[in-house]
Amino acid sequence: MKIAIVCSSPDHPVNPYLARWIEAHSRAHDIVLARRVKELEGGDILFLISCAELVGAAVRARFAATLVIHASALPLGRGWSPHIWQILEGREQITVSLLEAEDKVDSGAIWHQAVCDIPRHALWDEINHAIFEAELDLMDFAVRNFGSCRPVEQDETAVPTYYPRRGPADGALDPDRTLAEQFDLIRVSDPDRYPAFFDLFGHRYRIRIEKVGQQ
Repeated sequence: MKIAIVCSSPDHPVNPYLARWIEAHSRAHDIVLARRVKELEGGDILFLISCAELVGAAVRARFAATLVIHASALPLGRGWSPHIWQILEGREQITVSLLEAEDKVDSGAIWHQAVCDIPRHALWDEINHAIFEAELDLMDFAVRNFGSCRPVEQDETAVPTYYPRRGPADGALDPDRTLAEQFDLIRVSDPDRYPAFFDLFGHRYRIRIEKVGQQ
């Protein structure tokens, strides 16, 4: 099988997981990892994993299946960084969906879903690990069921919801509020790429948090 993966950023923390998946499957399949859609040729499956580009119909037509992995129970939670927004809402379970790419973002038929438990104490790297392992499992599902999967259209009776794109400013903490009140924002913030921070006494301070044991 000829498989392509597009992951836009070489600095994204999912990359080591993709490298492991590629190594595990490279003997059985021809797999390429691309950073930009224009690098693609064609094949059987195209996986869009943390892909920042919109992939048009002309590119999708080069593949038998073009699949997106999105961390929400679609059609709820379309848009950007869905698992981050859901954790900030207090969710302790995240549904990760494998779906077909369409012109309308996150609207395609669903191939399969997995549920991740995200305990209230989990930090950004532990959250990533749970989500990324689920993504690899869904990629395995796609390969195993290629040609036989019967995708299910998204629930048309549910009103879709959308999350906005997150930026560096979304990591801002309020120094006058307690740590407990802002713990979810601290723990979802990638300390290297999008750190939590606060401004005080004319200076900006970044927050790096790590577990050192149990109480």
